[in-house]
Amino acid sequence: MHRRDFLAAMATVTGGAMLPRKWAFAASRAEDLSLLSEGAPNSFDSFSVGVNRDSLQITWNVYDRLVTFGSKKGEDGIYYYDYFDIQPELAEKYEISDDKKSITFHLRKNATFHDGSPVTAEDVKWSLDRLVASPIGKAQFSTGSMTDPKQFVIVDEHTVRVDLPQPDRFALPNFALTYPIIVNSKLAKAHATSDDPFASKWLIANAAGGGSYKVESFSMGERVLFSRFEDWKCGPLPSFKRVLWRTVPAAESRIASLVRGDADIAQDLPPKDAVKLSGNKDVKVLNVPMTNVFDFIGMNSKIAPFDNVKVRQAIAYALPYDAMFDAALFKRGRPLFGGKPGEPETTEFPQPLGYSTDLDKAKSLLKEAGLENGFNTTFSFDLSRATVAEPISILVQEALGKIGVKVEINKVPSGQLGTLLQNKKVPFYFEGSAAYLRDPDYFFRIFYFGGTRWNFGSYDNPEFNKLVDKTRFETDKATYDADVKRMITLVKEEIPVILLWEPSLNLGMQKDIDGYTFYFHREIEFRPLKRT
Repeated sequence: MHRRDFLAAMATVTGGAMLPRKWAFAASRAEDLSLLSEGAPNSFDSFSVGVNRDSLQITWNVYDRLVTFGSKKGEDGIYYYDYFDIQPELAEKYEISDDKKSITFHLRKNATFHDGSPVTAEDVKWSLDRLVASPIGKAQFSTGSMTDPKQFVIVDEHTVRVDLPQPDRFALPNFALTYPIIVNSKLAKAHATSDDPFASKWLIANAAGGGSYKVESFSMGERVLFSRFEDWKCGPLPSFKRVLWRTVPAAESRIASLVRGDADIAQDLPPKDAVKLSGNKDVKVLNVPMTNVFDFIGMNSKIAPFDNVKVRQAIAYALPYDAMFDAALFKRGRPLFGGKPGEPETTEFPQPLGYSTDLDKAKSLLKEAGLENGFNTTFSFDLSRATVAEPISILVQEALGKIGVKVEINKVPSGQLGTLLQNKKVPFYFEGSAAYLRDPDYFFRIFYFGGTRWNFGSYDNPEFNKLVDKTRFETDKATYDADVKRMITLVKEEIPVILLWEPSLNLGMQKDIDGYTFYFHREIEFRPLKRT
């Protein structure tokens, strides 16, 4: 669903409801939170086709998952999710069998959905069945050896068992990600059809959850008003009763609102503006390292001329990496460009791929590809990331022009790029993504393997594919490391995507806001936030 269709649907759902005129200045300001972001959500469903990252800020707060990651305070004073601490959420406890081939979840018996109906094992199974019925959800859950609805077994009204074909270290963490949201199946099924048995179309524009917050109203892509779910049983009630999330595309407007005190949190601050704002003593700026996040330039290897490895290598040698890093991120992040060519020294991934700016090399490679005179192409980016993507696109256009490649910049309306990438319709583009699980074999399985949206370069190398499957359950470290290094060597040589950097997340907030926690999805969880 395109953003305009979603907004039209939401207008129907909310009836164009108006928010309180002076909401931000209510007498109970201590219980109200106002936040601003650059982009707008395009779905209430975490794995609908074309869903954008902003949507996860809805689903993460409106739906429960069986388990969640704990958090820990970093040396910089910022709280970060703890990948190795998986805590109960909707499940009051879980058990892993001795043979590690099953996980049993015991649900909280007093948990309800927002409409007051009890959460049962039937809801959990239906939600998990729905997950693996979706190509996107199945692709993710397959990393934990879960692909078949028969693996999700109702033991009794409040107990669900998950059966695995073999022990899998990724099975349990998968339940703490954004996809396995537990849906009110009775409500959703009332809107199902024979063509849409899981009510996926309805769930794009409607919430059917039981999380700590519920959607009070949604106004035409401009704002979402959340209210605390007072009967939430899966943890301590959040401090804030209401959260108003407004979309304000202009960074200067978000910053001005923050400085005036009209907003509590300003998300998506451009790096340069974040540096300037850090000098303001009235607010605080968080510079959060995102070690699981990466920005890149994608080249669809199934679309000419990017199906030629020499062309992809030529592009990699032509890019002005330092200039892009400075213009887009103000050098706030970890570079993934440069590095040593050839065989990798470590199994860490992502890592620099060994490409630096060398226009002579780029021209030579284009000549080898039979494109000495260059070619014409488009370079696309999502408008919701314009503050970062636009300077990159201009620099890409200028740099490739020097080797005879004429680039037309294509600014895609917010949220639509995801749909185009899902359908493999974009030849050349800027995008970012996140590796929810950090192991290198997981990274390769998600981003360099199969026909999913996240195989951004449509990479398909038989040797690489075999290694992805082989490393999945490899227990010998030496063998595992050797296979991973071979995979790194292959993607260095064949470069289906050009890794740029791991960016930093920049947020501005009032000094009295505490409890911010960085999660792998990069959106804000409302629960731990409080006003001091």
